[in-house]
Amino acid sequence: MITLRTRAWWRATLALCLGSILVFVNLYAPQPLLPDLRHAYGVSTLGVSLVMSVATLSLAGALLVFGPLSDAIGRGAIMRVTLLLAGLCSLALALAPNFETLLAVRLVQGFVLGGLPAVAIAWMGDEFDRPALLSAVGLYIGANTLGGIGGRLIGGGVGEIGGASAGFLAVGGLTLAGVALFWKLLPAPRQFTPRRFELRAALADLGGHLRHPPLLAAYLLGGVNFLIFINQYSYITFRLADEPFGLGARWLGMIFLTYLGGTLSSALSGRLARRLSQPACMLLGIAILMGGTLITLSNSLAWIVAGLTVNAVGFFLAHSMASSWVSRQAQRARGSASALYLVFYYMGASLGSVWLEPFWQRGGWLGVAIGSWLLLTVTLGIALRLWWGECASQRGAPAASGKPTH
Repeated sequence: MITLRTRAWWRATLALCLGSILVFVNLYAPQPLLPDLRHAYGVSTLGVSLVMSVATLSLAGALLVFGPLSDAIGRGAIMRVTLLLAGLCSLALALAPNFETLLAVRLVQGFVLGGLPAVAIAWMGDEFDRPALLSAVGLYIGANTLGGIGGRLIGGGVGEIGGASAGFLAVGGLTLAGVALFWKLLPAPRQFTPRRFELRAALADLGGHLRHPPLLAAYLLGGVNFLIFINQYSYITFRLADEPFGLGARWLGMIFLTYLGGTLSSALSGRLARRLSQPACMLLGIAILMGGTLITLSNSLAWIVAGLTVNAVGFFLAHSMASSWVSRQAQRARGSASALYLVFYYMGASLGSVWLEPFWQRGGWLGVAIGSWLLLTVTLGIALRLWWGECASQRGAPAASGKPTH
């Protein structure tokens, strides 16, 4: 097993963090280009939003394919090939002759972008010991945030100078260069044991994960937390675009820099988990997220930005712990277990507006905060139950071995 802070650990962690950045750069780069794409292809605002939604939906579907598949054929090849295809898709987007072709390429790109997220943490679970896993997952999820920020900044910055096509070309070229480095850095697996892929067995594995209470708890916790976190950003833009703030689109896009709080907390989460249990870290993260939401009720723009940053710290701390908890708790088929976590994660994001919209309509941002706290209370209870279970397990272990518990 790879141990913490060895040369192999640094090399593998760097490779997976790089891959994570490339995935989210490609996923989010078109977001600031949507106005240009709407004018270029003569489509409605609702129509052009499909550029983002079809990719996200196909990514969620891909997780259910690549996770079980990786348990059969290995994880490294899936990550390498899908990243390469994602970069080629970005180049193809720059050459799309019509909007229908653009959407078709984004559909394919979303699918291949699901390859690395579906299996990366499972790869770590195979190859790393527990301390190495906890620290690596924190850094990996921190890289997610950097990719999301970087994709928006690169796409928007290059697109403002040379148009949407230039933005896609820049992202595609950057991705291909990054894939070459990823290909070289990622070590060959040593602990992976392949299993023959059988559809019935894959479905049985998914069913088994859903029936395993510690895994189901993590799935629900991750999905509901992301439901609140990501959709708060949508509604805060409506609030900040109105008076008295009146922020334009460029400044609203800068709001995503508050994700850097999550980058920090993800990177430090492994160190914190060596002092506290993983469920305790989840509890802390959710409590921080609830506190950050309270700060955003301020009428000061500076305090609102501070509250969003605190939210990012709390959310990504809980997310880092929940995702590594899944890899730790899955006794078999870690690829499909990790993939199922991300299915819940992205499904939560897609359902957020359904939950928060009535609160927004009736109470504005205060209503959104209330709706957020209601669901976060649920995830706080889930984390508390996991913590109690962990404490009971630790108390029972010495007793089972005949050692005193005091």
